[in-house]
Amino acid sequence: MSTAAPRTAGPDHLWSVDEHLDDILSTVRPLEPIELHLLDAQGCVLVEDVTVPVSLPPFDNSSMDGYAVRVADVAGASEEYPAALEVVGDVAAGQADLIHVGPGQAARIMTGAPLPPGAETVVPVEWTDGGLGGGPATGMRARSLAPEGAAGQVRVHRAAPAGAHVRTRGSDVKAGDRALTAGTVLGPPQISLLAAIGRGTVRVRPRPRVVVLSTGSELVQPGEELRPGQIYDSNSFALTAAARDAGALAYRVGAVTDDAATLRDTIEDQLVRADLMVTTGGVSVGAYDVVKEALSSVADEDEPGSGIDFRRLAMQPGKPQGFGSIGPDHTPLLALPGNPVSSYVSFELFVRPAIRTLMGLTDVHRPRTSATLTADRPLTSPKGRRQFLRGRYADGAVTPVGGAGSHLVAALARANALIVVPEDVEALEPGTATEVVLLG
Repeated sequence: MSTAAPRTAGPDHLWSVDEHLDDILSTVRPLEPIELHLLDAQGCVLVEDVTVPVSLPPFDNSSMDGYAVRVADVAGASEEYPAALEVVGDVAAGQADLIHVGPGQAARIMTGAPLPPGAETVVPVEWTDGGLGGGPATGMRARSLAPEGAAGQVRVHRAAPAGAHVRTRGSDVKAGDRALTAGTVLGPPQISLLAAIGRGTVRVRPRPRVVVLSTGSELVQPGEELRPGQIYDSNSFALTAAARDAGALAYRVGAVTDDAATLRDTIEDQLVRADLMVTTGGVSVGAYDVVKEALSSVADEDEPGSGIDFRRLAMQPGKPQGFGSIGPDHTPLLALPGNPVSSYVSFELFVRPAIRTLMGLTDVHRPRTSATLTADRPLTSPKGRRQFLRGRYADGAVTPVGGAGSHLVAALARANALIVVPEDVEALEPGTATEVVLLG
């Protein structure tokens, strides 16, 4: 993987959301394609068109359990005047040596079995007496239990046109057709199609490996006892889950204490399994903001363009951000703020598009739409900042969920959209049309 160098600006420059995102997306490059076995390629993006080498189905076959017959032999058949045919044998799925069906004859045929020579159509067993000489049959007995069923006579009670209950050769896809196009994300149906046309491997861009770590001596692993001044580490779980939802192979690292040397060592240890690194916390201006301290001086003199640039963005929440590359392979790193909502909003706006870019996708953003604001009072927003508020979107309307605080995790859990308040808007009135980012 190669990355371009991120842009830099003076320490007083206030980056817009769009400037920061453009810098990330112009820096991150899609991962190099590799050949993978089908199940390993699930969730990956195709880098080339796939052409069908063999038609599906590859031969005419029955879609029902019944009898393969000639059309003329069952024309006019009814309950009162059934057509009596000689049963000449069985045709099972996977059978290679096929019997011939001549005039006045029928062959018992199973679902998926090839249509035998001479036969033109299939009558379901329920349209016959099943060779038992009684009324309509409800099914076929196993041949091992009733070998005599493959011979004798069968009465057919209904006529069938040519090709009835027959899946014709190439009716799904034909040899030479394009099965899948480059850029397709391989899910279960696509994997099924590739297997059906005989492809054992496929050329794709791999799912990016994303390492997520949070910082803070106050953070405790969920399930452990909280002591005074401590909180549970939710950011690393939220962002690891979000990275997987975006299509990545994500690895969560336990919270790192507020020690710059420890953080540097942890990041260096994790680089071996990372196509992208994400940190949360420690990017503001506090005395214990160790991410900034640890990464401000990581630029490698022998690796031009490496290093992390810490920025202030004209947005709320998520004003402090960091972005750059680290290590000999110039692994991209995004340093996000530590407040849970700030962290998650930053992920949706910046990290998710970076992951989707690494995958080789062209549409990397969450969908957006216009919605009518439903609220009891106007939504206020600081002048000059683009604000992202949690909301609940349904049927063309969006309702705010919770307040503007960047620590309100419960409100975030109820939201399915972000309400976008532009930089030049200080109050958004109820009933106003506004842009929303759809999260679900």
